[in-house]
Amino acid sequence: MNIISPNLNSCFSPNAALHTKDGFHPQVKAACQVQKTGTVSFNIAKVIVVGDVAVGKTCLISRFRKGAFEKNYKATIGVDFEMERFEVLGVPFSLQLWDTAGQERFKCIASTYYRGAQAIIVVFDLSSVNSLAHARQWLEDAMKENDPSSVLLFLVGTKKDLSSPDQLAHVEQEAIRLSEEIKAEYWAVSACQVGVEHTLI
Repeated sequence: MNIISPNLNSCFSPNAALHTKDGFHPQVKAACQVQKTGTVSFNIAKVIVVGDVAVGKTCLISRFRKGAFEKNYKATIGVDFEMERFEVLGVPFSLQLWDTAGQERFKCIASTYYRGAQAIIVVFDLSSVNSLAHARQWLEDAMKENDPSSVLLFLVGTKKDLSSPDQLAHVEQEAIRLSEEIKAEYWAVSACQVGVEHTLI
């Protein structure tokens, strides 16, 4: 026998939907509205994830896709690809997540997949100032293949749980300054704890 409870958890209530919040991106709302009218196809969103080697790009995607933290680290060779299907405001679409290699020797291979992105996620390690310093170059490389006016930018700091409070405060101050300069949305996350789902939805 199936029992349907009238008392759903608060996360399932209409008021919990992200599109009802003030911060929900207006471009997404507009694109979904256009899709409903049938005037344009907006079924696939390509997201490229770039950053130094070992900053946590693959773990970030794995946590989002599988809800699990991968403890066994293996560096991405060239580029990897994941697909996630969603429905936003009644419009179904597919999210393509392109996980690119951070090693210098694979840059030429990875850069061939940058073109046609709707969003770019630049990932850095909150416990490494150097990886934040390199974030600007990663973004510049990715933007060479894309139209700046049509790409959403995200700056994501990982390994938040591995940083000391003082180090975190210092690096985050620099990260926020950079995000404002490049007009990117900034997120600090830990792939083994919190923040990942909100970054990618």
